[in-house]
Amino acid sequence: MQTRKKYIFLTFLASWLLLFFFGGDRLHRFAFFSARKAEGPRSWPRWTDQSLLKSFAAPEELQRDGDPPVLSPRQRRAAWLSAYRSSRCRMETCFDLSRCERNGFKVFTYPRERGQPVSETYSKILSSIERSRYHTARPEEACLFILSSDTLDRDRLSEHYVRDLEEKIHSSPLWNGGRNHLIFNLYSGTWPSYGGELGFDPGHAILARASSDSRTFRPGFDVSIPLFPREHPQRGGDRGWLRRGSVPPKKKFLLVFKGKRYLTGIGSGTRNALHHIHNGKDIISLTTCKHGKDWEKHKDTRCDKDNVDYERFDYQELLHNSTFCIVPRGRRLGSFRFLEALQAACIPVLLSDGWELPFAEAIDWGKAAVVGSERLLLQIPSAVRLIGPERVLAFQQQAQFLWDAYFSSVDKIVHTTLEIIKDRLSPPRSRSRLLWNALPGGLLVLPDFSTHLGDFPFYYLRHGYSPSKKFTAFIRAVSQAGSLSQPILRLIQAVSGSQYCAQIVVLWSCEKPPPPSGQWPQSSVPLTVIQGRRKLSDRFFPYGAIQTDAVLSLDEDTTLSTSEV
Repeated sequence: MQTRKKYIFLTFLASWLLLFFFGGDRLHRFAFFSARKAEGPRSWPRWTDQSLLKSFAAPEELQRDGDPPVLSPRQRRAAWLSAYRSSRCRMETCFDLSRCERNGFKVFTYPRERGQPVSETYSKILSSIERSRYHTARPEEACLFILSSDTLDRDRLSEHYVRDLEEKIHSSPLWNGGRNHLIFNLYSGTWPSYGGELGFDPGHAILARASSDSRTFRPGFDVSIPLFPREHPQRGGDRGWLRRGSVPPKKKFLLVFKGKRYLTGIGSGTRNALHHIHNGKDIISLTTCKHGKDWEKHKDTRCDKDNVDYERFDYQELLHNSTFCIVPRGRRLGSFRFLEALQAACIPVLLSDGWELPFAEAIDWGKAAVVGSERLLLQIPSAVRLIGPERVLAFQQQAQFLWDAYFSSVDKIVHTTLEIIKDRLSPPRSRSRLLWNALPGGLLVLPDFSTHLGDFPFYYLRHGYSPSKKFTAFIRAVSQAGSLSQPILRLIQAVSGSQYCAQIVVLWSCEKPPPPSGQWPQSSVPLTVIQGRRKLSDRFFPYGAIQTDAVLSLDEDTTLSTSEV
């Protein structure tokens, strides 16, 4: 009996020793084997629990325990949908189209209140709208409303953040749940997730915002705009660096980036990995940790060397001398360097997954930028090397056109936003993507004149033909005699003798009817007389009698010889 007890005791002791040596480390993690007090809820496992999670990266590159947990894309979308109930808005459901049918596309800006804080950038936006041909001072005839309250910076940690904005907006009698309102926004959300929160419910308002996330962007309703700096010019703007008709020389660098490297938090993953593609020859990728107040607190082993290399190159010099420019996401999806690359004719290589590109509803970015994936960063160098010289030049020319047409000033950004919204109101009369993506651009080709490309001389070559070499002589007669004067008879004879004259059209703007056909001089080209009014603007109407592309407009007392014509 004692032998049996001794055997059971030894077996139990051996089992206990085996459990202690091979599993004791894990047992210590349970509460009853630990002297630590019970902790509150935490994200499990922590990145520093190395015995639980095998590390495949340097400890400095991992998220620290002190960092707030980053929301998953599904959690961010759920939070956005709960905040903004109008996530499924379309022009047909959240926009009162009848207001625009009565008075046309008119835009009203709320009156500015005395002492109301307005940033310099938002003042430029309001000024652009108030100087546009669509502005009205009467709210009852407006199709679209613009808030006077500054909504550009909705980061709660920013000094430009306007508080109690929801109360101010919703108290307006014009608000109507945000219907037919347009809200401009450059910065939304705050540390650590930098989501799309505005700090107020926009209701049914159209959001024209930078760094738009494709998961929360409402296609055909919202408008994605570029992130632009406070110094961006109000009007005009600097031209692009690539001059029309010039072939750029071969650039010194193939691919460049110079910018901040975030050590922790959202946006740090992509920028932390950029050093892997740097070769110091034709690919330059420079980052610095030296930004923010506590950068030294989070610095890693690469920071000191990165900071030294960062100072070796000038940013503007890199832009001038590179073919492609990397445009990675920052804390938010958009970046200032996107517009900087466009202006420099440095083809943007976009690394910002989920970014709804500016004015993508109208602009074909596949002709001006390379859209990459943050997960496939290491494939970017080989991908851009495969793009041939002719394609590179086409990319550069298109980037310059887009910069000059839509992005070089605040006026152009604002007017492009308005024109896109206006096109939605009447799809049959909207501009085609060809009009938006070819010279001279959508802002200069108005569908109010025509929606047919053949009516615009800019697009002849795209149709495979050229304008005719002959012109129509358009003569405006305003004499009160009711008969043909000697000056107009001589002018008809001189013009008809030109080999380039295809026809003569006389706009008879006299009070008395025109003379019968037998009294008009004989000419070698067809002569047509049309009755007009005594308005100077009559000469600019697209009369059906005019059959040529070119028109020579003349007054009846013009003195010209055939050789001068």
